[in-house]
Amino acid sequence: MSHDPSGLDMDLSSGIAAFESKQFSRATGLLSPLAEQGNVEAQYRMAIMAQNGLGMLPNPLLAYSYMKSAATAGLGLAQHGLAFMYMQGECTDKNPAKAIEWFKKAAEQGLVGSLTTLALMYEEGHGVEKDQEEANRLYRLAGFDER
Repeated sequence: MSHDPSGLDMDLSSGIAAFESKQFSRATGLLSPLAEQGNVEAQYRMAIMAQNGLGMLPNPLLAYSYMKSAATAGLGLAQHGLAFMYMQGECTDKNPAKAIEWFKKAAEQGLVGSLTTLALMYEEGHGVEKDQEEANRLYRLAGFDER
């Protein structure tokens, strides 16, 4: 990378700040080049914006591709986001088994939302064999008391 790293950090933090304050077209302008260079934080936020048409037209293909890149690189939030895409059939084909796989990865990073969704999927036998014990174990990990 021949770029000035402090400049990139600056763009990233400005882009994230713009995203957080819902200035989506500004966020897109700042984060898009960083996402293309493989920055996972930028990719995750670009995926959200592309998925929901924030600061750009909805772009399911771009949303899926950035979400998958960031998830594969190990970003927990992106793993959760990708799992949801598979679960809902949003931006990609519905695939409950892949949803389970990615929720597990996010859950391993301690994401409570992923643990809870996973528990529910085991409880309902959605994309996985129904397993109440596993559901209970996951609920406990997520901080819920015995159900």
